[in-house]
Amino acid sequence: MIRLYNVLRKFCYLSDVKETKVIEVAEDEVVAEELKNAGLNKALDTYRKLIDRKDLVEPLTEKEQEDLENRIKEIENREVIDKVKEHEPEEIPCKKGKITIGPPTLTKYEKARIMGARALQLSLGAPPFIPIPKNAKISLDISMEELEQRVIPITIRRVLPNGDFQNIPINYFEK
Repeated sequence: MIRLYNVLRKFCYLSDVKETKVIEVAEDEVVAEELKNAGLNKALDTYRKLIDRKDLVEPLTEKEQEDLENRIKEIENREVIDKVKEHEPEEIPCKKGKITIGPPTLTKYEKARIMGARALQLSLGAPPFIPIPKNAKISLDISMEELEQRVIPITIRRVLPNGDFQNIPINYFEK
């Protein structure tokens, strides 16, 4: 181990203890402020580089440079929201024909989920809600026909990012 230390010190990877310089550290508040704004400063530097690279052929004019600095100052002065206020999820009432969250039709993902769940129920022995079609070979065919006729008693819950939701009966959707 000592041999490795001597080799590394010889190639200037490690400094000599006698030659070590004492570096004074700034006040704690200044260091904390720099750490706090480190991400913002890095983002602003990246933004500045992107704007400067737009015009690789010609450098920015004085007016463009001034506009860039004004935008950067505006960004620095923005309020940073560290914590989002607590929000209690609420149900948005659903009136007939009034779907407020998402499209007025079922999405392909909702259709797939409904058909898959209903096909599983049918394959496990649940009674069908319609007479079985003659061309139905598997339970998925029956569930597709039930979905087209809107006879499956199911409600779709659509959720917003803030947690608010709307429960929509399947017969409210357009075909």
